[in-house]
Amino acid sequence: MLKKVIIAGGAATLLSTLTLGVPLFSYARCGVDWLQTSTTDVMPLEWEIKRARQMISDLKPEIEENAIRIAREKVEVSRLESQYSDASAGLEKSRNEITRLTSDLKEGVNQYTYAGKTYTSAQVKADLGSRFKRFKTKSATTDKLNQILRARESSLLAAQDRMTSMMDAKRQLEVEVENLQARLGALRVAQTTSEVSLDDSHLSRTRELLDEIAIRIDVREESLVVDSVYFDEIELDVPNDEELLDEIASFLGSSEDLSAAEAFASIQLN
Repeated sequence: MLKKVIIAGGAATLLSTLTLGVPLFSYARCGVDWLQTSTTDVMPLEWEIKRARQMISDLKPEIEENAIRIAREKVEVSRLESQYSDASAGLEKSRNEITRLTSDLKEGVNQYTYAGKTYTSAQVKADLGSRFKRFKTKSATTDKLNQILRARESSLLAAQDRMTSMMDAKRQLEVEVENLQARLGALRVAQTTSEVSLDDSHLSRTRELLDEIAIRIDVREESLVVDSVYFDEIELDVPNDEELLDEIASFLGSSEDLSAAEAFASIQLN
């Protein structure tokens, strides 16, 4: 069934493209691009920074693998250097021996003595020819080895340069992601401050509630004062006139006002 649907869909796409000239593939591709862009736009910035950190961290295995390759290449170059050094030393020794035999043969004698053994002129010539043939082979081999060594040294140097560039780039990425993290933190703080300052409705409702609470407390306090004034307890003892005069004089705070206090007291008593 699924196979039939796929075939039918493909046929419809081809038919519409051929008959109507409508490139459905371009529409599908545009839709995929739009979906990817929309998904990127709605992802939180914190998540994107975390993903960037993970991508930087994912560079570590590649860097370690490159470090191993460079280390292996260093070992190979060191081995080639040793081989080239030995080959060069052997080639120099062969050159000296050929030079010696050539010089001896130029003397034109019939017999030659080397290391306590005597050889005829023909034997020395045959040995010289054999040595010279091997010398040419060794020389060509040493030249090839030198070329290989120089190429490997150049490759190693390039790999080390790439490794250095990669490490520098990684450190730069780490600095940039930290900078972006700091900028995002400042942005979030600014957004929080902006939201608090712009949310006047919530702030106003809070202010109104506090004012209402204060008014209700004021009303309760005032009602207590009214209760104490209008609903005071009955005095059981007659107030002493002298005490009243003293209280009035003390309240007025001056002896000059004592006559006024006495007059006020007499009026109250009458």
